[in-house]
Amino acid sequence: MTIRRIAGAATLMALCLTLAACLLSPGKFTARLDVRQDGRFSFAYAGEVYLLGLSKLAELGAASEAFKPDDCYRPGTLVKRARAAAEAAEQRQRWEESQAGSADKRRRDAEGMKAMLGGIDPSSPQAAEELAARLRRQEGWRRVDYKGDGLFDVDFAVSGTLDRDFTFPSIEHFPMANAFVTVNRHKDGTLRIDAPGFATAAGNESLRALMMMGGAGRTGGTAPTLPVTEGTFVLTTDAAVLANNTDTGPQTDSAGQRLDWTINARAAAAPTALLRLGRP
Repeated sequence: MTIRRIAGAATLMALCLTLAACLLSPGKFTARLDVRQDGRFSFAYAGEVYLLGLSKLAELGAASEAFKPDDCYRPGTLVKRARAAAEAAEQRQRWEESQAGSADKRRRDAEGMKAMLGGIDPSSPQAAEELAARLRRQEGWRRVDYKGDGLFDVDFAVSGTLDRDFTFPSIEHFPMANAFVTVNRHKDGTLRIDAPGFATAAGNESLRALMMMGGAGRTGGTAPTLPVTEGTFVLTTDAAVLANNTDTGPQTDSAGQRLDWTINARAAAAPTALLRLGRP
């Protein structure tokens, strides 16, 4: 096995581990969360959701490129050409043996990727529509349109009572879907709100570098373009705001108080706030 193929296999493993922690990414979006002091809430997200590596995983998990002997001898004399032919034959034999030996591993890798995607085979042309259909069945997903290359345009809205934790997005059968927004209720009546998925600057740069390694490991390979993360996250509430990391702090609003975050490539810190339910 050549160094290029070893690097490709190592990149596939690293990519799978990275995607496990950062499988989903927002693109351009608007998000809004309203929390009432009695625990009622509503949440809405409209815009892009990017499933990272949906097509690239299939490419990296596929069989390696066709055999190409290393150029060990330059054409010249008959002796050199004969030695080159013999060396090429030996290289082909070693390549064929390595291909046969790695077939089981590729099958195991494919099954691992399917498990990571909740049973969806990323090499299937219907993979994206399978995921879209799964989301449309879930409460709150009012629209899910696939735009190609792992990018979905969605409209999500849900409301209820925060008598338990809330996470967005939550995808059926996805064991590793990372959260854009989480709301955790504490026993002391406080409510912690975090939006880890909206602080993607550092994560996108790491994933971009990793995927560039994967593209460089294949002749003519290119890494996919990662989504531009750009949007706004607005929190309105009539509960007491105990802490937040906005630039301006709580602002007076018809709904009580309002916290605004602008999300872009420079927003390294994830939005966060701490509320106290009940009468402020």
